[in-house]
Amino acid sequence: QVQLVESGGGLVQAGGSLRLSCAASGRTFAMDGMRWFRRAPGKDREFVAAIDWRGINTYYEDSVKGRFTISRDIAKNSVDLQMNAHKPEDTAVYYCNGGGSTRITARKPSEYWGQGTQVTVSS
Repeated sequence: QVQLVESGGGLVQAGGSLRLSCAASGRTFAMDGMRWFRRAPGKDREFVAAIDWRGINTYYEDSVKGRFTISRDIAKNSVDLQMNAHKPEDTAVYYCNGGGSTRITARKPSEYWGQGTQVTVSS
């Protein structure tokens, strides 16, 4: 059974930082891109960041560029999202996503999802 398990969410003040982690099991994602998406209250799910299978190329949604950094540890089968300079509009449930069914440049989800972790930014 493939599982993606996120951790690291919580309550943070505007301007603060959080680091999300996603641990994968049941399947290696060493040859697949990994992504983070989020869903804010009352809004559709949106792309946040992606990293290719080599961990070299990264992609970000415009509103998080320069504030968020995606990274991966291929040996640990994990992906992280370092989030700095939080804004209240970053409040959302953040989801880890991985797999090879979509091109990493498409900024669309692939087949495997985590359960999500809540990030709440207070102003």
